[in-house]
Amino acid sequence: MPSYTVTVATGSQWFAGTDDYIYLSLVGSAGCSEKHLLDKPFYNDFERGAVDSYNVVVDDELGDIQLIRIEKRKYWLHDDWYLKYITLKTPCGDYIEFPCYRWISGESEIVLRDGRAKLACDDQIHILKQHRRKELETRQKEYRWMEWNPGFPLSIDAKCHKDLPRDIQFDSEKGVDFVLNYSKAMENLFINRFMHMFQSSWSDFADFEKIFLRISNTISEQVMNHWQEDLMFGYQFLNGCNPVLIQRCMKLPENLPVTTEMVECSLERQLTLEQEVELGNIFIVDFKLLDGIDVNKTDPCTLQFLAAPICLLYKNLANKIVPIAIQLNQVPGDENPIFLPSDAKYDWLLAKIWVRSSDFHIHQTITHLLRTHLVSEVFGIALYRQLPAVHPIFKLLVAHVRFTVAINTKAREQLICKYGLFDKANATGGGGHVQMVQKSMQDLTYSSLCFPEAIKARGMDNTEDIPYYFYRDDGLLVWEAIRAFTAEVVDIYYESDQVVEGDQELQDFVKDVYVYGMRGKKASGFPESIKTKEKLSEYLTVVIFTASAQHAAVNFGQYDWYSWIPNAPPTMRAPPPKVKGVVTIEQIVDMLPDRGRSCWHLGAVWALSQFQDNELFLGMYPEEHFIETPVKEAMARFRKKLDTIVSVIAERNKKKKLPYYYLSPDRIPNSVAI
Repeated sequence: MPSYTVTVATGSQWFAGTDDYIYLSLVGSAGCSEKHLLDKPFYNDFERGAVDSYNVVVDDELGDIQLIRIEKRKYWLHDDWYLKYITLKTPCGDYIEFPCYRWISGESEIVLRDGRAKLACDDQIHILKQHRRKELETRQKEYRWMEWNPGFPLSIDAKCHKDLPRDIQFDSEKGVDFVLNYSKAMENLFINRFMHMFQSSWSDFADFEKIFLRISNTISEQVMNHWQEDLMFGYQFLNGCNPVLIQRCMKLPENLPVTTEMVECSLERQLTLEQEVELGNIFIVDFKLLDGIDVNKTDPCTLQFLAAPICLLYKNLANKIVPIAIQLNQVPGDENPIFLPSDAKYDWLLAKIWVRSSDFHIHQTITHLLRTHLVSEVFGIALYRQLPAVHPIFKLLVAHVRFTVAINTKAREQLICKYGLFDKANATGGGGHVQMVQKSMQDLTYSSLCFPEAIKARGMDNTEDIPYYFYRDDGLLVWEAIRAFTAEVVDIYYESDQVVEGDQELQDFVKDVYVYGMRGKKASGFPESIKTKEKLSEYLTVVIFTASAQHAAVNFGQYDWYSWIPNAPPTMRAPPPKVKGVVTIEQIVDMLPDRGRSCWHLGAVWALSQFQDNELFLGMYPEEHFIETPVKEAMARFRKKLDTIVSVIAERNKKKKLPYYYLSPDRIPNSVAI
């Protein structure tokens, strides 16, 4: 009688093993086997991290094995099991791999097909077509769209983390408990002792050092020592946490009535302001999005304030970017003066603090939350709804949506919800952050997620002209490495543009993103369909880059740049000044966050800047969804390119007091998971 050797690999994460009964059936072209209990006498099968082998003897010839069915039946208690893969050695000595990498919960069954990636047009056998269709039908019932807030990209239909499909939950829910993590962070930073003084002000700038953790030679210490300097202020628009707002000023805005006479002491080329604009030496950051946003009123004991500044910057003769004019609100007038470097020291310092605070709000809610977290969730939900596990695009992208829906669900549950942690320290809490996302959705375009296009659209693409923009330089290297990799994978599975256009599952995935995620807005420029291999490669690059590199660039520097509170205050406790010449250092310190809010803020940016346990970085694919040699070779070339980029960045950073490493591939997690 034919005999098969079945090898079963159980996951190594917490609670991956099971004591339940596991049955296996083989489905072949010539028939289906009986159910076989996989059990070895006097042996604890399916332990965490185990690889177990079994001999399965069948009565009749089964022909070519097309599917295997795994059934899990309860032994004693409810017991989930994480199945990595099954391999089958056939009677004639062939090996067939069946990747799974899924949880099997309760009493249930899953049906697996072999690991070769197949488009729908490649499946000619009825049973395989049926399996494909049933898998998507099941997934579409599990992964449903929901509107969390009007105007937001749609998200997963789940009120809390435990409501999510098991396959996209965190391995350990405690690992992403924001309340627990922030509290632990404050404990680790030794700042709990200040929390009882929640409403009290600091006495001076030096007083903030009491909650500042000094680590030798870190960026945060450089920030503490140099935050008041114009050079440090300008540098952060290029290489800080939010390097996506600065753009070349092509024309002075009408609502910023700045003149050459005002700024001539800052202009080093002896030219007029208009001439400097013509030469491309003037840059602008406009925080108009914050205009009209409701300020946080959740704490009646503390008034909080927002501004909507316009900041004009200048490229000096050393090619460094420095501020030359700041207007703190959008409508010019006698009570909205333009602050200048030639003003009194504390007037100018306070104007810069307001800009840094405004930059913090845009960064957290738009650059970080909307444009990486929420966008990546859209791609993730559409992926699970429209692409079966056998599809090559599913196999390619699944590592890049790992835990993304889970972290966002946790955030909606604890962080950005009504009365959530976001409200504790931020002036845009209490609903302002929701208004910001709703307004910013009008500017969320597909081209703005295409890194080279986004850089060019802001006039920031000339490397000789703007030589110290490391975010741009490193981002372009990583973008090109991802694009080359996705192009290789597309070439392997799509013979022509016609095959791309005819892949209905792919088109449904793209349409789901457009219709539900992006709310069907034509102005967004998100494609409704993809018709060429080149466009498919670009689309896949957008998905992977957004989830990995873009998120890394705007997330993991938060402690570096935000731990020194005066450099990026999460709230201000007095309104912007309406006149010049009256600001004192005491007033500035009183405006800054009180002790309690400072501690919450510090705990948050510390926690958000930490990598996950067992983090998977760009180019790592430990779950072998692909079994074909050409793809594995493409992955190896991808990793080699990434290693080269790591070396290039490390070599540059050797000479830098302020190293830029957020886009070094060895520091870029594969997915948005924190």
